[in-house]
Amino acid sequence: MTFEKSDSAGYLVNHLARLFAQGLHERIRPLGLSPGVFPALLELWEQDGLTQRQLVERLDIEQATMANTLARMERDGLVRRTPHPQDARAQLVWLTERAKALEGEATAAAKAQNAEGLAALSPEEREVFLELMRRVLATLRRGRNSSSSIRDFAPAGRFR
Repeated sequence: MTFEKSDSAGYLVNHLARLFAQGLHERIRPLGLSPGVFPALLELWEQDGLTQRQLVERLDIEQATMANTLARMERDGLVRRTPHPQDARAQLVWLTERAKALEGEATAAAKAQNAEGLAALSPEEREVFLELMRRVLATLRRGRNSSSSIRDFAPAGRFR
């Protein structure tokens, strides 16, 4: 029995993600942003002042990866960190004015990349495609962490 990559959800999703990320990178590079920081920015644009741990949980990434991403973001003037008022071990991550000012252009770039990537689908097919991806994500998150919820993948309409 052979492995058919064209029949593998994991392979196809990974390939699709790489192509979306490459396109997004081209669009946000002039803003001084990269796809690596974009997910953290999205979370902080939605709710500023999160802890590193909250970002790790929301983005399903490793603690070390988040620490490196935040260090780059701080170096690039996108975030600042302050001590947590109730937990001496934690810091709150806050967007800088520069990062706040980039939200409109950056999210417009993401919308444009999504529009380009989904152009071959009808509006109805886009909705079905997005809903199916949300369901698969929720299933995989439940398998990794029983406390995950579908909240993170609910239709928000931000980048359609």
